[in-house]
Amino acid sequence: MNRKLQSGEGSSLWKTSFLFLIGILLLAGLIFSILAAITFGNADISIKEVYQVLLYQVFGVEKFSAFGEGAIHDVVWLIRFPRVVLGAAVGMGLSVCGVVMQAIVKNPLADPYVLGISSGASLGATAAILFGFGTLFGSNSVGVMAFLGAMLTSFGVLFIANMGGRANAGKLILAGMAVSSVCSAFSSFLLYISNDKNGMAEVTYWTMGSLGGAKWENVRVILPVILLGTLFFWTQFRSLNLMLLGDEVSITLGTDLHKVRTWYMILASLMVGFAVYCAGMIGFVGLIIPHVIRMLFGTDHRRMIPLCAMLGAIFLIWADVICRSILKNAEMPIGIFVSLIGAPCFIYLMVRKSYGFGGARE
Repeated sequence: MNRKLQSGEGSSLWKTSFLFLIGILLLAGLIFSILAAITFGNADISIKEVYQVLLYQVFGVEKFSAFGEGAIHDVVWLIRFPRVVLGAAVGMGLSVCGVVMQAIVKNPLADPYVLGISSGASLGATAAILFGFGTLFGSNSVGVMAFLGAMLTSFGVLFIANMGGRANAGKLILAGMAVSSVCSAFSSFLLYISNDKNGMAEVTYWTMGSLGGAKWENVRVILPVILLGTLFFWTQFRSLNLMLLGDEVSITLGTDLHKVRTWYMILASLMVGFAVYCAGMIGFVGLIIPHVIRMLFGTDHRRMIPLCAMLGAIFLIWADVICRSILKNAEMPIGIFVSLIGAPCFIYLMVRKSYGFGGARE
């Protein structure tokens, strides 16, 4: 018996050490990705010049004060660096929200947009582009209207799901499908009656997603929201694990998940709304990244949340690098690229591996 206990303790210690090492490697990979991605771009700027700008702007090294202004400074500090940081924030937010949404609705095929958030954001952006709604927000009108559309849709889904009884995973999915269909129909109606070819092209481009509009003003807003949201969900791993077992089991264990699920949905929708506001619609990140982590390291949210956050950030950083490097003097919308590689990878993972979602083999 003692030998078995010692063997079990040794195995648990080894597993903990291994996961800690994986976390350290992913964190190092994230830092490397941020520093390396800044050096890529169409502008002919040497790696040395890139880091000289960063050393002056971040650490205030007076030796490189000449790089505190000028064309090179503007390209590196005002265009590339905020774009890379925004990519990391959006990738992190979508991945973590994907994990949370999959737990909330107890469905491994859920993603951050499963509850109609994408359709609500698209409706808000379409109204802003084609009919000038939200002009009081100035140049950010499209992003702000998309954010408001996403949030209003989320609250609408919650309201409908709680009609006629308390919301559960099944009612949330059905309410999300219904609201999504309504929002999509209104978006199509606005496109039909507008007769604005330029506006339609702009709506199409926005729905493809892009990090090209990254500014420090946007980064300063989204980064704290994503980081705080990620840390919060990391502390909630026990409740997220219980959600995979179902409401009946959680009640027998003394936990009522109804209020918890509602608050998680609101916070996740807020994070996704900010991501949509800053980068448009980027699919598959919140679906494929949680699946990869779940298949490799299991379903415990204590390790899933931080690992998904770092891997999602790394993935979107390099996806954006490829999008702005693959075409000469042009940029591929990141939503197209992510879908092109995300769908085949997802199919491959589902065919090649089976894994447990909430304790049962799928």
